[in-house]
Amino acid sequence: MNFGQIITAMVTPFDANGEIDFPATKNLVEHLIESGSDGLVVAGTTGESPTLSTEEKVQLFKFVVETAKGRIPIIAGTGSNNTRASISLTKQAEDVGVDAIMLVTPYYNKPSQEGMFQHFQAIAASTRLPIMLYNIPGRSVVNLSVDTVVRLSQIDNIVSIKEASGNLDAAAEIIERTEDSFTLYSGDDSLTLPILSIGGNGIVSVAAHIIGNEMKDMITNFRNGNNTAAAAAHRGLLPVMNALFAAPNPVPVKTALNLSGVEVGGVRLPMIPLNEQETLTLRQVLSSGRVNS
Repeated sequence: MNFGQIITAMVTPFDANGEIDFPATKNLVEHLIESGSDGLVVAGTTGESPTLSTEEKVQLFKFVVETAKGRIPIIAGTGSNNTRASISLTKQAEDVGVDAIMLVTPYYNKPSQEGMFQHFQAIAASTRLPIMLYNIPGRSVVNLSVDTVVRLSQIDNIVSIKEASGNLDAAAEIIERTEDSFTLYSGDDSLTLPILSIGGNGIVSVAAHIIGNEMKDMITNFRNGNNTAAAAAHRGLLPVMNALFAAPNPVPVKTALNLSGVEVGGVRLPMIPLNEQETLTLRQVLSSGRVNS
């Protein structure tokens, strides 16, 4: 499964009543395709998955698949800390035609490494879809060890990992110890270039909502051996990447999209909007960041 180099973890647009705004979702999908996204993750954390019902997730999967029309792969976020619930949602996602699924490490109940292995193994056995694992200890508390990732990579349809631990040593070891067909993506925008430099495949990105084309240029320069240009682009884009995480994700990126004319509405509680000063600071960084990039 070739997911491409820039996979955007798509926000979920909401209307004034806090319901999914499907016309805005269509516009957002088109915006992301036009601005360099090679694939989309739907109903991930950036898509406010903790606040979406199962029915809403399935509706969203179906709508995005129909909107994309096979132009790019659509990866459904079906992971949770409930193995049975993940299996059920995965089957529904498969039925509506998604191309792959993303499974986050089980949060809150803190399973052991063997527990996580069996969790992912059970979900993989329930579907024919390719699976991208998602390791994010900062949100889930548990960390998927290198040894467990290597074991999981030997399951036929577990083909990739979004590594968001920030541990480049672990990422390098995963790349070294897994088959070439198993891919590793950065889960942190600011580590896109470092991950590429150690053999990673790309980025599952939040910032690509705003600077997708600039990130694609950076990756292209790196792939073409123009390392000085890639490094300069990386440094130039860092202020924007960091500004998009100055408050809990996805509040800043939704604000940035609205400021740029791509209307996606607000966020659902417990997320809250940026205050006036935070919005002003974000606006200033976006303006200067685009000039510098």
